Formats: sequence, structure tokens, C-alpha cells
Amino acid sequence: MSIRPIVLHPDPRLKAVAKPIVAIDDALRRLAQDMLETMYDAPGIGLAAPQVGQMIRLIVMDCAKDRETPRPLALVNPEVVWRSEEEIPHEEGCLSIPEHFAEVTRPAEVKVTWTDLDGTPRQERFTGLWAVCVQHEIDHLNGKLFIDYLGPIKRGVITRKMEKLKRDLARDKPAPKGPEAARL
Repeated sequence: MSIRPIVLHPDPRLKAVAKPIVAIDDALRRLAQDMLETMYDAPGIGLAAPQVGQMIRLIVMDCAKDRETPRPLALVNPEVVWRSEEEIPHEEGCLSIPEHFAEVTRPAEVKVTWTDLDGTPRQERFTGLWAVCVQHEIDHLNGKLFIDYLGPIKRGVITRKMEKLKRDLARDKPAPKGPEAARL
């Protein structure tokens, strides 16, 4: 297992629709484990494959609180098949948009179908934070970010701040040495 770099907004991969997964194999299981390790390290409660540069329909999540037993989930080709009429506001953040948060209103409950890493079809009704998280991560698979729920001015401010952060990170990155330099 390894921690993978997280794609930062703005990046075209975060606005693209991810492709369905057609086969579950050891490479996919390794990716899911890497994503869980990356998510926990960040720290976060959910992560979608496009956030680590993989344009496939895979998400991982674990919304267990500190005193609860961890419940890591890997959802292959997840789909919301039912939404409650009741909605709840929740302050959301995103590992691809660090340090930025905003209130987003979503259905309070959702029913989701997916395939697990053993190839078994699953279905679960999620509520509260779990519902918010699974909807947020499925949005990533559809090229939608939580800031897309915001007005254009606030979304623009966050995007400009992220562009600046990416420029600053690029400027502070040390120049490659050895074999890395040859690949430039």
C-alpha cells in the first residue's frame, strides 16, 4: 500500500465523468487500499478515484467517529437509486480543495447500490454524515465538486485561491535530480 498524491482543483480530471469499472482484480483492490491509506493520511472521510488521477468509478469512505469501530468501504460503480425528500445542510470540504469549506444542502438519506471488492452486489441506505459523504464522492465520479453547489462569486474566489496555491506549490517544488531530470 502507498499514499498517492491528491489531484488539486482546478484540474480537468476533477470535471470529467469517470468510466465504469468492468472487472474487479488485484490491481483494483490495491488501488482501493492505496485510496483508503491516502484518505486516512490526509485526513479525510471519503475519496474518489479521480482525486488520485484514476478516471474510474471507485470511491472509498469511512465516516466512523473516533469512538466507533472503523468501517472502511470501497464502492465499485456506486449509484444513488433513491433520495429522501428531506434535505440537510452540512459544511463540506474536499481533499482536492484543501482549507475551503462551504455549506451544501443534500438529501438527508440515500439508498446506494454498488459492487464490493469481492464482486458482490451491495445496497445500503445511508443517513447523516454517511449520506453526505457518499453523495459528495459520487459527485466526484460525475465531474462535480462541492463548490459547484455555490454561487458563481464564491466558487470563483475559491478557484482563484486554489490556482494561487497550485502556483505556490509548483514554485516551491525542488528541481528533479538524477534520472528524474532526464524525463523533463
